[in-house]
Amino acid sequence: MKITLDTRIYPLEAIMNACYAFIDRAYVSLDRPSKETARVDLKDKKTADKNAGKNLKEEFLNELLHSSVRYQISKNNRKIREYIVGRALYSPVLSETIGPDGGKELDYLEDPLGIAIPWEKKYGKKKKKHSAKTL
Repeated sequence: MKITLDTRIYPLEAIMNACYAFIDRAYVSLDRPSKETARVDLKDKKTADKNAGKNLKEEFLNELLHSSVRYQISKNNRKIREYIVGRALYSPVLSETIGPDGGKELDYLEDPLGIAIPWEKKYGKKKKKHSAKTL
């Protein structure tokens, strides 16, 4: 089964992702006859039934749409992802040199919020009450 796709509608990266999603179920071949088109050849690994091929094509087109949307969302969110990762990697360096108090470096043993205090030390152990009668 041959599927010709317009690369102006479906980005090549999305086409490749959809092809990759189908390599366990079908033999996949990807060709680029021109700059604006891509051709995908699918051959079902399990059956040679024509209806199975039609279902395979419909499932591939659904996966292609899914991959295209994921690609577009990833492209739109690229700057925010780069900012978050950059901030996550840079903040330990920043906190070591500047510190959260504007210059005072914190020691790892300091615990201003009392997070590292054990439960028993913070709230105390409850004492067991003994009955008044003992024999």
